[in-house]
Amino acid sequence: MNLNGKKLIVTGASSGIGYGAAQAFRRAGALVFLADLQGPALHKAGKDVDAAGVAACDVTIEADCEALAACAERAMDGIDGMFHCAGVADQVARAVDIDIDTWQKIVDINLRGTFLACRAVGRILLAQRSGAIVNVSSIQGLGAAPRRHAYGPAKAAVAHLTRTLACEWGGSSVRVNAIAPAYIDTPMVAQLKADKKIDVARLEGRTPLARFGKVHEVTSAASFLLSDAASYITGVVLPVDGGWSAFGGAGEVASA
Repeated sequence: MNLNGKKLIVTGASSGIGYGAAQAFRRAGALVFLADLQGPALHKAGKDVDAAGVAACDVTIEADCEALAACAERAMDGIDGMFHCAGVADQVARAVDIDIDTWQKIVDINLRGTFLACRAVGRILLAQRSGAIVNVSSIQGLGAAPRRHAYGPAKAAVAHLTRTLACEWGGSSVRVNAIAPAYIDTPMVAQLKADKKIDVARLEGRTPLARFGKVHEVTSAASFLLSDAASYITGVVLPVDGGWSAFGGAGEVASA
């Protein structure tokens, strides 16, 4: 995918999909500026991918997001887009048991953080009348899952926010899309496995491609949506899910 000369912010860039995206964008010719909460891990990621710069950023704090956009614009001498990947998984629990403060924190990071980051970067893109943003939703935001009362609704809201911004900003030639990954082999999913909060065999059986996704498969989709090849695509929430959202049957997908 050709991203030659693109100047891109990547949030949630210390590990997982965000880190993989930073690597993929650099390989495709982009200049990248990385943001995350993780200090040492963020600086290591910045060195690993030869980033234009890094910034510690709590996406739930408005001032942090505004500072990130300004710092990235200075460091790269402009901004062409952002891959907003900052997010956290949630407390898997019954609705009657979930701690409301934990619920609020998860919603704030995934939804409030997406809005604040998009708004901060969007101001720059709107002023120059060009650019693209790709947010990260989830299959949990496309269909309901029991005991996922914060993450799923927040990611559904991210999908809707993406469409709303796309409709509002399209007249200024600013595109806003999202990807909706299924279970991807990342540190976050590894922790869910270790905590026995997911049944891997059952999830793979429910997925038409019969496996979890790889980080590069997600970042390839993000690279496309940020590239000029997607110049007439906006307001799309693209499932990167091995067919998960297409399957409407009961039980496991029948093998061929």
